[in-house]
Amino acid sequence: MSSLHIVCGHCVAINRIPSERLAQQPHCGQCKEALFNGHPLELTDNTFQRHISRNDIPVVVDFWAPWCGPCKMMAPAYAQAAAKLEPQVRLAKVNTDQEQGSAARFNIRSIPTLIIFKDGREMVRQAGAMKEADIVRWISSNI
Repeated sequence: MSSLHIVCGHCVAINRIPSERLAQQPHCGQCKEALFNGHPLELTDNTFQRHISRNDIPVVVDFWAPWCGPCKMMAPAYAQAAAKLEPQVRLAKVNTDQEQGSAARFNIRSIPTLIIFKDGREMVRQAGAMKEADIVRWISSNI
């Protein structure tokens, strides 16, 4: 029986979940909140590193800003992709206006930009808005 480490989106505790229980709506052992809710997590500069380095599943991060038209257009599609891809993939968002450290660290020059992280390392990135089917297809083909 193998287990996976999953970081809670509420209290940032690291949970060890048996892999066969991942699809059974697991809850955090510390705060008791659901580990997956079908919506992207909002990451901050303080929580970013823990999520990308301690989750045993891929983490896809959408770097966006509230003033960005294409970002606002893509937001519902990104949320729909989260509902389809969880719990095999964690989808998250970083507001580049508020969390400038994370944006600078990954040299974000255009938004929206999606980056897939695995084991704390950037695997691939894609700039530009996409529809839900394109997001799911891009993520699925790159993990």
